[in-house]
Amino acid sequence: MHAMGWVQLAVFTIVLLAITKPLGLYLVRVLDPRGRTYLEPVLKPVENLVYKLIGAERTGEQDWKGYAASALVLSVIGALFTYAVLRLQQFLPLNPQHFGPLSPDLSFNTAASFTTNTNWQSYGGETTMSYLSQMVALTSHNFFSAAMGISVATALVRGIARQKTKLLGNFWVDFTRVCLYLLLPISLVLAVFLVSQGVIQNFSHYRTAHVVDPYTVQVAKKSAAGLDVKDAAGKTVMVNKKIDTQSIAMGPVASQEAIKELGTNGGGFMNANSAHPYENPTPLSNFIEMLSIFAIGSGLTYYLGRMVGNQKHGWSIWTAMFLLFLVGTTICWWSESHGNPRLTSVGVSSLEGNTEGKEARFGVFDSALFATITTDTSCGAVNSMHDSFLPLGGLVPLFNMHMGCVVFGGVGAGLYGILIFVVLAIFLAGLMIGRTPEYLGKKLEAYDVMTAVLAILIPSAVLLGFTAIAAVTSWGLAGRGNLGPHGLSEILYAFTSSVNNNGSAFAGLSGNSVPYNTALALAMLAGRYFVIVPILALAGNLASKKAVPVSSGSMPVSGGTFVLLVIGTVVIIGALTFFPVVSLGPIVEHFLMVNSTKLF
Repeated sequence: MHAMGWVQLAVFTIVLLAITKPLGLYLVRVLDPRGRTYLEPVLKPVENLVYKLIGAERTGEQDWKGYAASALVLSVIGALFTYAVLRLQQFLPLNPQHFGPLSPDLSFNTAASFTTNTNWQSYGGETTMSYLSQMVALTSHNFFSAAMGISVATALVRGIARQKTKLLGNFWVDFTRVCLYLLLPISLVLAVFLVSQGVIQNFSHYRTAHVVDPYTVQVAKKSAAGLDVKDAAGKTVMVNKKIDTQSIAMGPVASQEAIKELGTNGGGFMNANSAHPYENPTPLSNFIEMLSIFAIGSGLTYYLGRMVGNQKHGWSIWTAMFLLFLVGTTICWWSESHGNPRLTSVGVSSLEGNTEGKEARFGVFDSALFATITTDTSCGAVNSMHDSFLPLGGLVPLFNMHMGCVVFGGVGAGLYGILIFVVLAIFLAGLMIGRTPEYLGKKLEAYDVMTAVLAILIPSAVLLGFTAIAAVTSWGLAGRGNLGPHGLSEILYAFTSSVNNNGSAFAGLSGNSVPYNTALALAMLAGRYFVIVPILALAGNLASKKAVPVSSGSMPVSGGTFVLLVIGTVVIIGALTFFPVVSLGPIVEHFLMVNSTKLF
């Protein structure tokens, strides 16, 4: 753990803190239907045209049921559209490599993935998707799913701030303004910056390069019909193939990369994601991409404080998130910088620590920092392979998601996720001191607690249920890249990532099969909509209440005690829910690594 790593962490923290207030103030303007921004002269006609086309009234508002119904309708339409594009991409333009259609199960998985802001990828983008599919079916969802998360968070904040009303705003207005005034302009600037760093943006055919050192591999012999040839014993006949050329993928990468990070989506144009030099070529691009992942989630905490009239509360939420991030980063960095003791014991070591699966241009610290940031949020972009992390290093991304990706979180999702824990924390504190719990002057009743519990309980049950099924079935075990506890971690990570709409993976798992594609897609849908609907129900109930004046007996919602209470609630609920299965995965693997002298 060298000094330069601490310097980079300090710089990242200072820059993140510096942009939080300005971005929060801008969010106040964007999320107010009557608010004015500097982009109004250019984008106002576009905004009005969108309302006219979809039949939305700028001044009309919805209750929580109407808001939820609108979000669900948009999701269904988007998912069906994406599924159709992926199944028909061979007939559509901008397909210079002439890629065929995706299978029905992979199309379903991908449509569910990008609709829910998960961006789990059971495919390699540069070997599967046409440019049209990448831009229209996938990148568009990077905007839409991110805007939906921010809109739901906005509705919850309005529910907290408003009194004696059933109205939470208009989903279509919130959604449109977020896309036009927030995501689109910042993504445009970020894409131009990424191009300046070397991220490609073109519609060229793939290039062919001659390799310096040709080599020979064995591949399956194909019949005239394109099928594998079998011998008399039924085994696939293998033949030698000389490799003397390499295909260099092209495409509109920068435009997808920008919103992928800013919208905490995570889906990579390339299979290697942000570890690929065409997506993330320089240390500066790496820094800005990490900052982009946290930016809007950080700004939303300031927006919360401004809207509820208690800026200290917003900063306390920010502090709780930041401390969880700092601890996770430190643990992951410490684990990876110490390296594998088994290799050290036989004289194989590195001054950097565990460098397996990490890009040399980033190193151990930036890999650990990126891994922590991307799983603190529901982003899922990676600049290193998490499957190659040591057990405790891999436990940090896993546990970040078990906490619900609430540390700054997915755009919007992080804010409404941690507010669920705030409700539970205040409820538990009220039980301990024998008072009716109050949150910002509003009494928390059984309905409020029930909706908060449902938003945590249902996704957790789905996660553990699917993991258990996959761990005892042939299709689930067949996907593992490793045996033993690490194999369990691969399965657990996949469903944890899907339910929490993260999208990163322990890449050793082969998930592109009909059972896995189907199960993971269902997990993504449950993790998105069984959270959004209870949260909007909570928002509607809070909005209908009358706030009472804060008294000396009210639970403080700012300061050190409150911060520690929120952190404790998040960590304890995550630990109690998932500690048994984590004990069988990365924790057992860690003790095997440090206590066993046998290499296997």
